[in-house]
Amino acid sequence: MTMAEMGGKDRKPMTGRTVLLWLIGFFAVIFTANGIFVYLALGSFPGVVVESSYEAGQAYNQEIAAAKAQANLNWQISSEFERRGETGGRLRVVARDSSGEPLFGVRVSAVLRNPVHEGADVATVLTADGGGRYLADLKNVPAGNWTLVLEIEQDGSRRFRSENRIFLKD
Repeated sequence: MTMAEMGGKDRKPMTGRTVLLWLIGFFAVIFTANGIFVYLALGSFPGVVVESSYEAGQAYNQEIAAAKAQANLNWQISSEFERRGETGGRLRVVARDSSGEPLFGVRVSAVLRNPVHEGADVATVLTADGGGRYLADLKNVPAGNWTLVLEIEQDGSRRFRSENRIFLKD
C-alpha cells in the first residue's frame, strides 16, 4: 500500500537546497538574537567602572594604609536607617572611640548608592545630636538594595570609611 492509497501525501525528498536554506535560517536567528543581546548590554552598561585604571591602581596602596590606620583606631561605629513616610527616612550614626567615649569634633558624611541606577545616589552630611550621635533626614530614598558608605573626617583627614549593603523596605 502506498502513501497515496492511504490518503496521505508523498513526502518531498530532502535536497541539498532545503538543507542549505534550513542552515542559513538557523544561523540567521542565532546572529539576530546575539546582535540584540549585545546592543542591549552595551546600552545598559558601558563597561567603564573607573576613568583611569592606572590612577585607581596607584591609590590602592593608600587605601590599604588607611584601612590599617582605621583598624588601629578601634572605633565603634553603628548606623541605622529609620523609614519616615513613603520614601523618606532618618539616618542615625553612633560613633564611639576605642574606650567607648563618644566622638566629638568629627565630620560624618554618608552616601546611599543605588547599585542599579547611577544617578539615584543620595549624599548627606550628618549633624551632631550629642553623645556621639549624628543624624540626617533623607528624602526620596525608595525601597530596595542600597550601599551605605560612611566616612568620618577628623582634623581634615579621613579617619574612618565603611561600605555596608542595606535593604530598605516600603
